[in-house]
Amino acid sequence: MNKKNQYPEHELHKKGNRISNIILGGQDGLVSILGLLLGLSAATNTTRVVIAGGLATIIAETLSMAAVAYTSMMSDRDHYVAERAREVQELKDFPDQEKQEIVDIYQAKGFSGKLLDEIVDHITSNDKLWVDTMMREELEIKSVQTKEVHMYSLIVGLSTFIGAFIPLIPFFFIKPNDAIIVSLVLSVIVLAAIGVYKASITLGNIYKSAIQMVLIGMGAAIAGYLIGLLFKA
Repeated sequence: MNKKNQYPEHELHKKGNRISNIILGGQDGLVSILGLLLGLSAATNTTRVVIAGGLATIIAETLSMAAVAYTSMMSDRDHYVAERAREVQELKDFPDQEKQEIVDIYQAKGFSGKLLDEIVDHITSNDKLWVDTMMREELEIKSVQTKEVHMYSLIVGLSTFIGAFIPLIPFFFIKPNDAIIVSLVLSVIVLAAIGVYKASITLGNIYKSAIQMVLIGMGAAIAGYLIGLLFKA
């Protein structure tokens, strides 16, 4: 038996979400800090200033991304709760109309006759199942658990921190002028790797994805470097 068929569909979906969250946080963190570090390096040759500015920004970026992820997921959860409450009330106030909506939904899926009647009777015989079906099939809204909210914000925050810290590593060991080159090379390698991995799980073109990631990162780096030169001047 195919192992993929043995793996629950919702688990595959969750795994895909976790991977996209890691890519989101890591890429954002790396690109943001790379531009900042190159800007600071262009403006000053003092290692201490570059590291201090980098660490301060990394912490701020990490907390910011985690907070955005948290509030976004909480909004999704609150939206689901509100819509579900509305569906429950409509079920009480307009049961005939709500039942007809179930009929319409499954007719559109190709069911008819006795089989359609059996499906509709089964779903409408249980209020929870009825509401769950309306949420999933009519509104296409999925429930969000509090545990998922916390996990999502933690993953985004942690991946942002790791991604942002990568360009800073060379500055702990070598002078800013040399660290710029090493940081750029290291960032290009990581961005390209992210692009390749992203393409491998989405069945995209690995070369195109890698180049896109690198161009995005280098665009931010060049902008930061030019701003640093401006302030140095």
